Amino acid sequence: MDNIAPLPAPRQVAFTRLELDRILSLYGRMVAAGHWRDYAMELGAKQASFSAFRRAAENPEARIVKDPALRLKQGEWILYGEGGVVLKRGAELASVLAPIERRLMKLVES
Repeated sequence: MDNIAPLPAPRQVAFTRLELDRILSLYGRMVAAGHWRDYAMELGAKQASFSAFRRAAENPEARIVKDPALRLKQGEWILYGEGGVVLKRGAELASVLAPIERRLMKLVES
C-alpha cells in the first residue's frame, strides 16, 4: 500500500474572472439589444469557449475561444462567426471582441 501514488489532476483551461466579466458584459448588452438569447460555455483541457446564440436550437452566432497553446503564435483569443469562419485573432480580448462591439453600436443606433 505504500507505493500508491495519486493521479495527477487533469489540467483545464478556463476564463479568468476579468475575462469572464468582459465577455458576460458584452453578452448582457447583446441580450438587452434583443440580438442574443442564450449562451454556452465549454471548458476543456486545451481550450475554453463561450458561444452566443440567437435561439437555443441554432448554431452559435459568435464563439469566443481561448487557446493558450497559440499565445506566442497568433494570440490566444479567437472569434468565430456563424459558419465557423475566423473573424478575428489576437493576444488581447478587447481587440478580439471589437467586431461584436461595433455591431452592437449599429444595433443600438437603429
